[in-house]
Amino acid sequence: MNRCQFVDDHQRRHGVKRLCDILGLSRSSFYYWRRTAAARAARQTAEAGIEARIREVHQNSDGTYGAPRVTAELRDEGIRINHKRVARIMRTIGLEGVRLRRRHQTTVADPATAKAPDLICRDFSADAVNTKYVGDITYLPVSGAKSLYLATVIDLASRRLAGWAIADHMRAELVVDALAAAERTRGSLAGSVMHTDHGSQYTSRAFAEICRSAGVRQSMGAIGSSADNAAAESFNAAFKRETLKGRKAWSSEREARLDAFRWLTRYNTRRRHSRLGQRSPIAYENDFQPAATTLTQAA
Repeated sequence: MNRCQFVDDHQRRHGVKRLCDILGLSRSSFYYWRRTAAARAARQTAEAGIEARIREVHQNSDGTYGAPRVTAELRDEGIRINHKRVARIMRTIGLEGVRLRRRHQTTVADPATAKAPDLICRDFSADAVNTKYVGDITYLPVSGAKSLYLATVIDLASRRLAGWAIADHMRAELVVDALAAAERTRGSLAGSVMHTDHGSQYTSRAFAEICRSAGVRQSMGAIGSSADNAAAESFNAAFKRETLKGRKAWSSEREARLDAFRWLTRYNTRRRHSRLGQRSPIAYENDFQPAATTLTQAA
C-alpha cells in the first residue's frame, strides 16, 4: 500500500506526525500528496477513459492496429496524445498490432513471352490519382481445399485498391478481371501506367489486349526482384497478416472470401495508411485529390 495512503487512512487514530516518523515519510510529502489527490484522481479517470478508447479502436480494426494507427484515430477524435504514450498503454493492457508473415511465391515467369519496359524504376509515387498503378497476385490458403488467389490493382497516388478479383486459379483471366474492375471504378484508365512483375498472367496476350483496349501502358520490373514491385508486395503483406492473424489458413473458401471482402472494403474506406498521413485511401483522395470526387464508385 502507498505510505501516504496508509497515513491518510490511520491519521485520526495515531496522528500524522507519529505515522510519518514510523514510516520514514516527511510530513511535507504527505501533505503534498493530499493536496494533489484530486488532480491525481482526474488523471487516473482520464487514463482509464483513454485506455477504454484504445481497446475500442484496436477491436474495431479487427485487432490489427498498432500504436501509430491507434494514435492517429485518437487524434482525429480530438484527443491530444503521442504514439509513445499509446504504445505504453497498449503494452500495459496487452494489445499489439499483427505482424508480418512469410510470403508465398506466386510469380512464375514465362521466358518465351514478350516483356514490357520498366516505366516505374522503383518510384512508387504519383502526383495525381489514376496515373500510375501496381498489380500483383497473392494466394489465400484454405485448409483441406484448393487455395484461392487475389489479384489487385493499386493506385500509387492514394494507395487505393481500384480493382481486385478472387479465383481458385492463377490463369490470365484473374488479372484481366482485376484490371476490368479498376476501369469500372475509375471510369477510364486511359494514359495510366500499370506496373507488375513478370508473372505469366501479366505477360499473357489476354492481359496485353485489355491494357491496349483501356489505353494503359504496361510496365514491368526486373525478373526475380520483389523490390521492383514493392508497393504491391507491401499491400499483400498487410492483407495477409491482418486477415490470417497468425493462422496458417482459412477454414473454408467461404470464410476466406468473406474475410477478404471485409478487409479490402475497410482498407479503402477506413484503414489508415502511414504514407497518406494516417488517412484511408478514399479519405486521402477526398482531401487532397479533388479530381477523384468525379470517380464513379468505391472499389
